[in-house]
Amino acid sequence: MKQIIDRFLRYAMIDSQSNPNSKTTPSTEKQWHIAEELVFDLQEIGLSDVTIDNNAYIMATLPSNVDYEVPTIGFISHFDTSPDFTGKDVNPQIIENYDGKDIVLNAEKNIILSPDYFEDLLQYKGQTLITTDGTTLLGADDKAGITEIITAMSYLVKNPEVKHGKIRIGFTPDEEIGRGAHKFDVEKFGAEWAYTMDGSQIGELEYENFNAAGAKIIIEGRSVHPGYAKGKMVNAISIANEFMSILPPEETPQHTTGREGFFHVHSLKGEIENAEFQLIIRDHDKEKFEERKQLLQVITDNLNAIHNNCITLEMNDQYYNMREKIEPVLHIVDIAKEAMEAVGVTPIIKPIRGGTDGSQLSYMGLPCPNIFAGGHNFHGKFEYVPVHSMVKATEVIVRICEFTALKSKE
Repeated sequence: MKQIIDRFLRYAMIDSQSNPNSKTTPSTEKQWHIAEELVFDLQEIGLSDVTIDNNAYIMATLPSNVDYEVPTIGFISHFDTSPDFTGKDVNPQIIENYDGKDIVLNAEKNIILSPDYFEDLLQYKGQTLITTDGTTLLGADDKAGITEIITAMSYLVKNPEVKHGKIRIGFTPDEEIGRGAHKFDVEKFGAEWAYTMDGSQIGELEYENFNAAGAKIIIEGRSVHPGYAKGKMVNAISIANEFMSILPPEETPQHTTGREGFFHVHSLKGEIENAEFQLIIRDHDKEKFEERKQLLQVITDNLNAIHNNCITLEMNDQYYNMREKIEPVLHIVDIAKEAMEAVGVTPIIKPIRGGTDGSQLSYMGLPCPNIFAGGHNFHGKFEYVPVHSMVKATEVIVRICEFTALKSKE
């Protein structure tokens, strides 16, 4: 537990946010700081073939310690943190023996992590939690996953009596901005399948995620003095509002759950002459996903007919539901499920209301279910991670390696 805490705190305090507006890989220079730290740590624990390419993708190998053929498997996490909330000067707090009551993250600003609002906290009564100080995110997404993978590999190096095949490790930049797998060299990685350690609460095991697309709506208006505007002014702001009002109001993130899809407007800017808003489209069902994209096109066409073709719609697919690629090799989910049960963790198999590097990697030829890393309330000041969950995730990794070898011997 101490090793996990110390390692996680060291990683969490390195600012490694990604930037969606950058065209480089990694998208921020500061991601190199943690990447270099990880390369050093992988070498120090005794892994071989530790490499980092020009885009900061890191790979490493734990060689097989058995004399029979075992599939090469991998474990993957990302080292960037979300640009949604500041990750500079992260100052983690350790809450020992959590009593089930409110946690004061920042007394001066009256920022409180309360089980009245975040009821999942009560699952962890009596445990050690790591929280923010109320002014930054924590970075458990996904530095918890990185901590667990490195700790598990260190354990396997030091305990050769645990038999396993060849294990590949991959750490990626820019996952939080949807680019984590874009330059991942699947052929170089050389695994038959892998697991991303990027889930949330203890027990999560996921092989189904959203189909995802992004859209930008650009509206060109015409500014005229308001006193003489009748029949002449084209107010881009008003048209943007008209467009958004046509979207189904009940199909937003705050009104949906489970496999329910949504539209999510996440940025808006504008003046009379020009307005622009961006949204994401999400749905687990491929047919409904296509219908959502078509609805945006229909709204654009209808409003253009009314407003003299002043709207431009830009839309692109981002990733797809990995279930299609995982179901033919469902035994890789079964191995993870058995590993959880072996260490006393009840598997929670459910669809991801989001995406991971694994969703893109699965379509690139590397089937890649997602396993819990332990954190909660990602991307904001209320983020926290129970240390016990990180310990259990580490144990799950070890057991997956062991069980893969044992099943190959049968």
